Amino acid sequence: MNTTTPTEYITQQLIEQHGASHRDRIQSGVDRCAALWQEADGDQEAFERFCLDHFIADSDDLARLVERLETSIAQVRGHLYEMRRTLRRWADLRGDEMENVDELLATFDPAPDLSEQVYTQKLAHLALLNLDRPSLSQMLEEGDGWSTDEWARCRISKHFGARVPKEVADLARELGFKASHWVSNFHVPVGSMVDATGKKWFESDRKLVAHWLIREELKAGYNEPDGIHKQRAMAWVLGRHIDGTIPRAVMDGSNTADWDPGMNTLGGERATELVGLERYEHWMMQVEVAKALDPHHPEHPTAIARKCELHREIPEADVERMLVELLSSDVRKDLSKMMEKSLGRELEAHDIYFEDLFESRKAAEMDAAVLARFEDEKAFEAKLPEVLRELGFEGELAEFLGTRIRVEIGKGAGHAMRPMLHQYDAWLRTSRLKDQLGWDGFDTAMHELGHNLEQLCSCYFAPRPILEGVPNTACTEAFAFLYQSLAKRVLGIEDQAAAQRAFHEATLSTMLMACQIAGPSLMELRTWRWLYANPNATAEDLRETVLRISDDVWNEFFAQHFGPDPYRILGAYQHMVAHPLYLPDYAIGQMISHQIRAHVRNRDVAVETKRICSIGRLTPAAWMKEAVGGTLSAMPLIEDSRKAVKALRR
Repeated sequence: MNTTTPTEYITQQLIEQHGASHRDRIQSGVDRCAALWQEADGDQEAFERFCLDHFIADSDDLARLVERLETSIAQVRGHLYEMRRTLRRWADLRGDEMENVDELLATFDPAPDLSEQVYTQKLAHLALLNLDRPSLSQMLEEGDGWSTDEWARCRISKHFGARVPKEVADLARELGFKASHWVSNFHVPVGSMVDATGKKWFESDRKLVAHWLIREELKAGYNEPDGIHKQRAMAWVLGRHIDGTIPRAVMDGSNTADWDPGMNTLGGERATELVGLERYEHWMMQVEVAKALDPHHPEHPTAIARKCELHREIPEADVERMLVELLSSDVRKDLSKMMEKSLGRELEAHDIYFEDLFESRKAAEMDAAVLARFEDEKAFEAKLPEVLRELGFEGELAEFLGTRIRVEIGKGAGHAMRPMLHQYDAWLRTSRLKDQLGWDGFDTAMHELGHNLEQLCSCYFAPRPILEGVPNTACTEAFAFLYQSLAKRVLGIEDQAAAQRAFHEATLSTMLMACQIAGPSLMELRTWRWLYANPNATAEDLRETVLRISDDVWNEFFAQHFGPDPYRILGAYQHMVAHPLYLPDYAIGQMISHQIRAHVRNRDVAVETKRICSIGRLTPAAWMKEAVGGTLSAMPLIEDSRKAVKALRR
């Protein structure tokens, strides 16, 4: 009786055809191909014929296959990326809205079942049959010794991921857009807002996108007379946003009475009709998407696994460990004392947003400094080659990069979009004041400029097309933070302190920013674990859990420094709704940014930007070794923060 399985049979046939020296490649390739072969792809005979016809043994032919797949992936991915960006532009940008049309265009997908078609039309099977598909653990253990060609083969095989049915892809696109679109358009009217003293702080028509501009206005209070009252009021606006208790009349613009967010009263009367669960209903859309995708990702069967291991390529345990190491550091006690000394009072919960220990310029002064250099966003775009030359980029390179960035004003927070093919530009999106770019818009633009420089360098100067980009979003955030830290230099108002002191100051600011975002990151990670442990959770359950876990994380890592938090401020970030589990990339990005900044401090920042961004898309661990000669860790930032505290005290 023949007990040979179908895969064993075709494996033996291929070994007989090509020789025993190819046994391992044949066996693993047939197994990979069979694991994702479905009835729609053909019967057993079709599978066997495909393997016999398409297995490539000759090394030269295999190299030619890699080049063909690499070129094909780049073209398909690049053109679709640009199509989708264009289709979304009216929904994303300010100035030319068309109701009931823009959303339809934004959700149109020119290739809705692409992840299935690459299998149905056998392109994915061709790659899986011939190219190894290493696990993350293999990549972490062995990747340091791989050649560029080996990395290219790895990236091609892993490009062909899960087989996601069209109906699931449609659901993910539709609900993902609804959630992110809601976030982009959730602007809280603050014209009627008064602080606890009854003072109004904004013009009657002012609206602030949550959470980003609410947070920025809160931070602006550090440089304003009696700004503490504004800050407490803004913190309550965040708190009302988090728990859904913003009055409906405030949100729909019908309110004309004074809104005291601390007491949540309108004209002295308690507000009764509230926004409610709206935020968490949109968050639950992302949960629905995740659960629909889970069965189609057997290697990464949860949203957490896909984000950490598949996309970020950092194991979940390592992500949490770095966040906890950062938040548990004893240097935070010293930083808290420095903050209290700078502010002249005990810290409050909203002071987690206090980052600028060493700068006290007023918001109006900062706006004026921006206006003196850049009249608006178009002037900023036109002067980008000049800005890059001032930052050390050589003439030709400054012109090359600076003329390939397009600046726009988005509806939401800042955003950067890369060129996926060499004939396209990079796109920089920021916010602006009514009649000028303003400091907030410029500061955001410098952050996005860092993204764009990484994107352009990693596109044009990568060793191979399939390796274009950086390992993950944390790596690109590192360059965003690096160039954001140069904003005052671009305006010509950078502190002229000694370079050593300036580095110490930047280190402590980075530590503050990293800890601030590490709290929400940890809260969100634990919330998603709860969501998977409670599959029948409702939007109301989710809201209560976010509030509870925010309290837990606050009490564990923040209360000893900042006191009690009545706002549940760790739940403020709208990324949780629009871009689930993205937040750790900011915290890790700050760690990477510090390591890069420490590396380039005595080197040419422009030269090092190009070199590091040209390494290619390795794992973050391998990339960091080549970039700065060190490992990815929270410890360099923590240790340098300890040194900075001691140095600045002297």
